[in-house]
Amino acid sequence: MSDWRKMSKDELERQFSPSRWSHRMSADDVIRAHVAAVRSGTEKARSITQTLLDVPYGDGDGEKLDVYVPSSSSPDVPLVIYFHGGYWQFLSKDESGFLAVPLVQKGVVVVAVGYSIAPKGNMDLMVSQVRRSVVSVIQQYSHISGLYLCGHSAGAHLAAMVLSTDWTQYDISPQIKGAFLVSGIYDLQPILSTYVNEPLKMTEEVALRNSPSHFLSQLKISSASCDIIVAVAQNDSPEFRKQSEEYFKALESAGLKVSFEDVPNTDHFNIIEQLVDENYYLTKLLLKMMGKS
Repeated sequence: MSDWRKMSKDELERQFSPSRWSHRMSADDVIRAHVAAVRSGTEKARSITQTLLDVPYGDGDGEKLDVYVPSSSSPDVPLVIYFHGGYWQFLSKDESGFLAVPLVQKGVVVVAVGYSIAPKGNMDLMVSQVRRSVVSVIQQYSHISGLYLCGHSAGAHLAAMVLSTDWTQYDISPQIKGAFLVSGIYDLQPILSTYVNEPLKMTEEVALRNSPSHFLSQLKISSASCDIIVAVAQNDSPEFRKQSEEYFKALESAGLKVSFEDVPNTDHFNIIEQLVDENYYLTKLLLKMMGKS
């Protein structure tokens, strides 16, 4: 596998343009289809699920979350927090409830977190926001049986940063039972010179301090008992696949409970879109992780 440092700018851009690797449709079409899928899935979830929308977890404009609540009033329900993708510059919590239907039906609370995407927000702020969202959720839902994280793409990066938090700076130390990291980026350095960084404006210093691959020792302290699944699409780009493979191997070498899922017949987008389907492999895996299969 070639080193990203030896790649031309054009090749780096291609490697970190997930839409150019789908076998289903053109780059523009796959993005349009993805937005339509997550939006319609979220509309469906909001129409058939009990919801609490725009719940503040901080004082900032973008610091709100949506809660999708099961109708059964079991005292100890698992709760999964979802962090959306969109390269830290697209999408929002308003397209992030699509995975709720099959989970809520099984008695799982789903929380979709909003954060201040670029250019309004920067990487340090987004990481701070998702960490504070987790603290807020724990404070509001202290009765849950287990806290789980799920993130896609940029959201998988943010979930990994949550796992790597030094909680001594917060009022609370969340016990995260499981994390589902789907097609994520765990080292931000390769994207510094690409189009992705134009609205983010990250320096190398910012990229390093927000790269989960550099915080394995902190993750081991904060999330030692967390069950982690690193999932990647068959048709993710070689560099995206490499990011997941290397992060998985690093977690495994650190002695953490981690497994790797290479999901066949998927690309960067439908690997997560299909969580609307209760029979989809990753939906079943997520439910199994929460003891709800």
